[in-house]
Amino acid sequence: MRMATTLSVLVLGAGGIGHAVMTSLDTGIDRVDPFKDMKNRPSAGHGLNLLLVGTDRRDKITEEERQKYRLGGEPCNCTDTVMLVHLSADGDRASVVSVPRDSYAELPEHTDAATGKRHEPHAVKLNAAYAEGGPHLTVSTVERMTGVKISHYLEVDFTSFMKTVDALGGVEICTPRALKDSYTGLDLAPGTHSMNGGQALQYVRSRHIDGAADLGRMQRQQRFLAALIDRATSSGVLLNPVRFKEVSSTMLASVRADAGFGTEQLLALNEAMRGFSPSSSEFTSVPLVGDGVSVKGVGATVKWDPVKSRELFRALREDRPLTSAHGPAAPRPAASPAASEAAAPQSAAAGPEPGRESGSGQESAGQGESAKRGEQARKDASATPAVSAEPVAVRPQDIRVQVYNGTRTEGLGKRIDDALHATGFNTTRTPLNSDGPDLRRTVVMYDPRWDLSAKSLAAALPGSELRAVSQQGATLKVMAGTDFTAVRPVRAQDAPKGRFGATTGDQVVCR
Repeated sequence: MRMATTLSVLVLGAGGIGHAVMTSLDTGIDRVDPFKDMKNRPSAGHGLNLLLVGTDRRDKITEEERQKYRLGGEPCNCTDTVMLVHLSADGDRASVVSVPRDSYAELPEHTDAATGKRHEPHAVKLNAAYAEGGPHLTVSTVERMTGVKISHYLEVDFTSFMKTVDALGGVEICTPRALKDSYTGLDLAPGTHSMNGGQALQYVRSRHIDGAADLGRMQRQQRFLAALIDRATSSGVLLNPVRFKEVSSTMLASVRADAGFGTEQLLALNEAMRGFSPSSSEFTSVPLVGDGVSVKGVGATVKWDPVKSRELFRALREDRPLTSAHGPAAPRPAASPAASEAAAPQSAAAGPEPGRESGSGQESAGQGESAKRGEQARKDASATPAVSAEPVAVRPQDIRVQVYNGTRTEGLGKRIDDALHATGFNTTRTPLNSDGPDLRRTVVMYDPRWDLSAKSLAAALPGSELRAVSQQGATLKVMAGTDFTAVRPVRAQDAPKGRFGATTGDQVVCR
């Protein structure tokens, strides 16, 4: 591993004042032991795997920062962000996988870290693992779901995030469109923006910009991380022992990490990243299936695609790149069926069987009619097969839609719901009837904060009228009129390319 082999050269070369500056970098780290008494862990693969966790702890921020960057409210004592960072064995590549905090997960029997209460196995959102069992339960849950052995654990809160960005002199973020979130105070015009720590925190926390919600926020977090890597590798910080010590000490003064993450590991990472450029990093998110799972007492969760997610984490274990920019991503020769079964992650993210609510034991209504509805939906969604998919700004699967039948035509609401769902939109699957006389023209009602989602939905309903409704919320409403003929296929403008939908850092940083 290049990071390990170059470590001795780096330490020996840092003689005199350099050696004095580079030692004891880890004295300010708040230590945790997430690996204590862990059993049945995955086998170690190739490279290094870091679990990066962002919490909403805000006890160290000032009142001025709280007001300026809208950091009020009570923390949930849960993980706001979860990222699995894989550093390749040759030190040439960093693969960052964002893990949705609302992922369906099943926790084993355990003792609540906060209350001491003993819990039976139960289903939760992934971010609840931290609230119930701290870093230890978080790491064990991620390892069980992914089959990836975690090498180190690093926990960042609001304070350490802002201080790190400020220590680097800020970051540069580019956006092709306006971004506004009234909850965090983010308000960016199209273009390039230089951000300090507080502004960058607003950027990565915003989830009320459009219908993409948490998934859109994960993409912005990835863009930020690419910008941070670009800043660190282009500003000379990694080549200047004094500046590296300043930045590292500032960051580590308010983070929590495992006991094995210390001075030597920081120096090794520094050496490995000296040859980094934005293209050295690659970013993706855990692949999801279209419909989430409603967990009784928990709420809506998202499900991982059982096949694609397994392939993604296998690539990490085998130290293979996620993008073609870093070479072929062909898997290693398959092991025997028995060995493959034993190595497979015990993922609960796929959730209970589709059509069921976890814990309820009740099947969804109308499953017997699914084949007929699907056939009709396919007809409605492809009524004009010669028409290519219309490019739109927001992915259909990130747009939540409630359909209303505004006519007296029986079954029209269900036809439109089925057709939109077949095209990729996240419809409620329970269309409703509206009161009043027949509506002549189909209307898309939307909250102005989700205007791009509304335009993307309207593109699938040719001739529909856009109608803004203040404070409606993230769910868009379709009032079906007598003018409806068919749903037009749409696709996201920047649809993911590559096997895992991964992008490299140079594709998202400012240039």
